[in-house]
Amino acid sequence: MGTIRFSSRYLSAGPASLNPSSSIPTTTSTSITETVNGSHEFKVDGYSLSKGMGIGKYVASDTFYIGGYAWAIYFYPDGKSSEDNASYVSLFIALASEGTDVRALFELTLMDQSGKERHKVHSHFGRALESGPYTLKYRGSMWGYKRFYKRTQLETSDFLKDDTLLIRCCVGVVKSHTEGPKTYTIAVPPSNIGQHFGKLLDSGKGTDVNFEVDGEICASHKIVLAARSPVFRAQLFGPMKDQNTQCIKVEDMEAPVFKALIHFIYWDALPDMEELVGLNSKWASTLMAQHLLAAADRYALERLRLLCEAKLCEDVAINTVATTLALAEQHQCIQLKSVCLKFIALPENLKAVMQTDGFEYLKESCPSVITELLQYVAKNGEHSVIACTHGNDNVDSDMNGRRVKQRIH
Repeated sequence: MGTIRFSSRYLSAGPASLNPSSSIPTTTSTSITETVNGSHEFKVDGYSLSKGMGIGKYVASDTFYIGGYAWAIYFYPDGKSSEDNASYVSLFIALASEGTDVRALFELTLMDQSGKERHKVHSHFGRALESGPYTLKYRGSMWGYKRFYKRTQLETSDFLKDDTLLIRCCVGVVKSHTEGPKTYTIAVPPSNIGQHFGKLLDSGKGTDVNFEVDGEICASHKIVLAARSPVFRAQLFGPMKDQNTQCIKVEDMEAPVFKALIHFIYWDALPDMEELVGLNSKWASTLMAQHLLAAADRYALERLRLLCEAKLCEDVAINTVATTLALAEQHQCIQLKSVCLKFIALPENLKAVMQTDGFEYLKESCPSVITELLQYVAKNGEHSVIACTHGNDNVDSDMNGRRVKQRIH
């Protein structure tokens, strides 16, 4: 995209010498030239049957619209010109609507269908153009190549699969306009749809589904839950939907976590973690974010999952990083996992983290992560520091020796 700026100065009539400190009114305008881009894929099915139709004969794509103009792709199985003796296939893009001196950039690609992505590409995009964009003078004007690809090579290549060719065409129509100063502006407030839905939840009006979570009842609106979560949509409206919406029991989740989940669904924002848990500590907030991340994954709320990942990255600490790493491994949180590994592998953190209950849980639940951790430690020159020994007298357990999941309240 090119940008050209013009300035016009309006000077009052007066003596030849002007006072430099005097105010000189100035107005500005900007000419902006850019491309309106789009693409179209054209599948030529039954290539072998199209051969022999004759030089100059073509198969055409459906028309498609980019930049206010209609376009079409023309493929010539026997070539466009008799001078090539049908040795090449020809490929062109044509202006299919009325237009005069339409300037555009083009890209024609014959797609490699082997998965190796060795496509045959002819492109204007991404390179310097000596004479600027190509100009199509009138309807029917074309840009392309008579000798796009040799037929004998094409028919033994990965471009042809199941007697089918796949062609992609990109068009960038050049448009110009001039912008002057904005004389009037109207401030538009940010979206507050979340506040409206949040207030609907707080009011309790119109609720039509109840969830029992850890002995507590949470009332909600089915249509809101279904709109936000594909899991809730299937549970409430799918073929195997719950019949008793008066009270749906939610297993393996604590009430504060489910309330936080519902809060996000309505408000599209995280609640105050410490207020929700009732504990004023960073540790409680981190533990809540860990549980909420698992809940977000369970109900396919990708934005909530990323918000929890971001919070856990910010709050990474000695006493919680091992459990956060286990969580990241179990729920495929690649960025969070990388942050935790790098934090633990630091020489000043490693020994302290290894002494936490969370590290024992990490070794038992995600043993493969220990190997990755060793690799990080090796990079820091700590080859002999980590010793993955089992048994820690400080692990929380029940009367049968089974590990007890930490609760958030």
